[in-house]
Amino acid sequence: MAQWIEIFPASELKSGMHAQVDLAELSLLLVNIDGEIYAIENVCSHDGGELNDGQINGFEITCPRHGARFNLKTGAVLCAPAFEDINTYRVRIINGLVQVYDEENSK
Repeated sequence: MAQWIEIFPASELKSGMHAQVDLAELSLLLVNIDGEIYAIENVCSHDGGELNDGQINGFEITCPRHGARFNLKTGAVLCAPAFEDINTYRVRIINGLVQVYDEENSK
């Protein structure tokens, strides 16, 4: 059953910061862009490498291994060598706590 999962206090993820969060068998990357928090699957669809060390520029993250780029809002792949989008997850802040919905957004 899908549910909201409390991650950490929102004050811990200031604008411009990102954090890797592991939930059971799922690794997420949470990114704060101008006060809005986005959650994406922390895996490149090209080769399964983690994105958490990738460069973030605006709403894009570049995979540190081979340079594939993804949109942080939508998970859409923006350039090769990846050709498949990655999952995004809904985020909300309730009582000062960041919560992530444990089911990927439908594309």
